[in-house]
This record gives sequence, structure tokens and C-alpha cells, in this order.
Amino acid sequence: SLAGIENLPCELQRNFQLMRELDQRTEDKKAEIDSLAAEYIESVKSMLPEERVEHLKKIQSAYSKCKEYSDDKVQLAMQTYEMVDKHIRRLDADLARFEADLKDKLEGSDFETSGSRSLKKGRSQKDKRSSRGRGRRTSEEDTPKKKKLKGGSEFADTILSVHPSDVLDMPVDPNEPTYCLCHQVSYGEMIGCDNPDCPIEWFHFACVDLTTKPKGKWFCPRCVQERKKKK
Repeated sequence: SLAGIENLPCELQRNFQLMRELDQRTEDKKAEIDSLAAEYIESVKSMLPEERVEHLKKIQSAYSKCKEYSDDKVQLAMQTYEMVDKHIRRLDADLARFEADLKDKLEGSDFETSGSRSLKKGRSQKDKRSSRGRGRRTSEEDTPKKKKLKGGSEFADTILSVHPSDVLDMPVDPNEPTYCLCHQVSYGEMIGCDNPDCPIEWFHFACVDLTTKPKGKWFCPRCVQERKKKK
């Protein structure tokens, strides 16, 4: 994947150069159309019917060329988008494999005995801040338990929790729909609210303090508050 990404700038540059060339061809053809139209208007009265038809055919042919260049440019833009998207998907897959390998390596580690207390303290403070930021009060009863490794290590949780925030820093496609309390695009694992009238519907695990799907029905923080008000 890294080797492919190294070639990506060159491929993008080539495609953008082709798009610029298509733009220039379109502009040249538009200038030709303007010239043909001005010539037709100036001498239409003195033209024979056959000459008028021939001249109009030239203008129509020029317009067809313009459309052809524009269609080529659209296709090229789509190919460029697909090319970048393909690399993003490959990186996501590589990252998932890296996380799985990291979990395997940390399974039998003794990090919990050596540094568990300091990590727990740091995570508890972080959880309090994130709880306030999301406007949701959490307790041991209503918060799904954090998913741990077989060895009980929270060190892996600390490292692997970096991924969602990295995704949030990525530029967002304005045409891609957004979800969740954070109003970001879909990424990673997501959970759907079981309230059919939920205005948001889908939420990132990290934003609703989940690391694994809870059993039974699940309602988002907003819908939970609404249900409490109705009671």
C-alpha cells in the first residue's frame, strides 16, 4: 500500500494535467463557436439555404465536441476520486490488520501490573471530560463495560483509541452524509438507535462510550432523555 501511495501524487498530477488540457480544448472550441455564430449572423441574409444548413451543422458539431470534452473531464474526475478512495480503503484495511496484530502481541503482556493504576487514573479523567463534552452522565450501571483483551490489558485500549480521533481530522467530503452526536461521516464501528423516530439514527461507538455492541435494545443519549421526560 505504501508503494502505491508513493505513486499517487504522480498519478494525480497526470490526471489534473489531462483535465486542464480538456478545459483548454473546450475553451478553444467555445471561441470557435462564437466565431461561427458571429459569421452566420453577419452573412445569413446573403446565404443560400444549403449554405445555412452547412454552417449550422458546423456550429452543432462544435457544440458536440464541447460536450464530448466535458464528458471526458467528468469521467477523468470520477476515476481520480476512485483512485484516491481505493488507497484510503487499502489504508483502512492495513490499519485494521495492524490493530489486530497489536492486540495479539499485547495479549500476554504484563502492562496492567506495572502501569495499570496510572493508566486507569488518566483514562478516568479523560472519561469525565468526554462525558461533559457529550452532555451525557455515565455511571457504572448504565455504561457498557469497556472491552478488554484476554489478559485484561488497558494499554491496548489506550493505544487503539487514537484511531477514531485521527479519522475526525480527515477532510470531509461535503457530499458524504454525516451522523452521530459529533456530526461526522461514518467510520469504524457504528450502532443504530432502536428508536424508529430518532433524528440521528447512527452513532460512532466512541462517541456514545461503547467498545462493543450491548445486548438487547439500545437507545442513544438523546432518546434516553426524551423517554425519561415522557415518563
